[in-house]
Amino acid sequence: MDRNVVAAAVWSHAATVQAPKTHLPGWKKPLTGGQYKTTAGRTARAEGETSGQFLHPRRKVARNNEAPMNPTFTIQDFTEFCRTHHPAYQKPYYAMYSSWWDGITTEPNLMVIPIDDHMVHRGDGLFETFKCLNGAVYNLEAHWARLENGARKIALDFPWSREALTALLRAVLRAGGHKDALVRIFLSRGPGGHSANPYESPRPLLMILAIRLGPAFMDAHPGGANVGVSRIPNKPGLFAQVKSVNYLPNVLMKKEAVDEGVDFMLGFDADGHMTELPTENFGMVTRDRVLKVPKPDHILMGTTMKRALTLAREQLVPAGILSAVEEADVPRAELEQAAEMLVFGTSHNVTAVTRFAGRPVGDGRPGPVWRALSEVFEADLRNPAFLTPVWT
Repeated sequence: MDRNVVAAAVWSHAATVQAPKTHLPGWKKPLTGGQYKTTAGRTARAEGETSGQFLHPRRKVARNNEAPMNPTFTIQDFTEFCRTHHPAYQKPYYAMYSSWWDGITTEPNLMVIPIDDHMVHRGDGLFETFKCLNGAVYNLEAHWARLENGARKIALDFPWSREALTALLRAVLRAGGHKDALVRIFLSRGPGGHSANPYESPRPLLMILAIRLGPAFMDAHPGGANVGVSRIPNKPGLFAQVKSVNYLPNVLMKKEAVDEGVDFMLGFDADGHMTELPTENFGMVTRDRVLKVPKPDHILMGTTMKRALTLAREQLVPAGILSAVEEADVPRAELEQAAEMLVFGTSHNVTAVTRFAGRPVGDGRPGPVWRALSEVFEADLRNPAFLTPVWT
């Protein structure tokens, strides 16, 4: 086993194995089965784009009165750690490729990033998230295009071709052994030094991770989503448009949602116009049946929303279900008069919002535009023109 691989794994796990036995602010005593209750009284589970694990699982610590810290941790110790350390939260981790050692692992303890990678200590990296359904990846070319565009915008070297990336993706999914999976691509500036200077990194690092795909939001919550209003400032310009790993504002928005007992938080820009959710896009339907989404200059334009808007223009407008589809500045006052509100996301597909800022949206039930758009989008998930087969 490569000594550098082991050393990075050891350091990357340090924050976990030495975590203090305390509860985070805003959380009450843990419930059975790893659930936690928020101060708003709502039992919280992760409903985001990843594995569906609990938001705050109990953490075991390696350092206590019975097992003192090991001051001379070796490769042999790490091998034993991998053999015995299999917490429940790792179960949804299927497989990962890393260009650091140019290999694929199905051992979750090896699914790590070097501590001197600039993505770790400076947030200098990009990522993409997409899904594999029944052995085929949906809308892959759109994700490759966004990753390439992001790399150009932040001057990040991207030496892999789409053909090479797709071959690696197939290998990871096959190694993971699940035909339904969520895929994460990470492209970092790479390891090399600990300053903010990006030229310290001799080459970029690529990681491809396959994990469990959870259910779409409406499958788990057919009554629709409850959305609150975020107090977190939105990202400006380039930082909103590039899918970088700088997600602290998104994390704080998600924390707001959990603390307040709602499903999502919606952001607003400095002029009071709606922007986006922590990891999803947002839209509203006027009483005149116009579907409006934010202009792309202050949001991350999601691949799901872009495809849904195309389907809406091609199918829902000609059918008379919508009168138009627009990118527009939508102030909160107009938003609160919406007939429907919609959430767009890789994991969630198209979601109906039935409560906003403590009030019902429309009649408080999923509406006709959601039903029609959700139907055509889910049909598109089986469209051969947008599928990249993994198992052939």
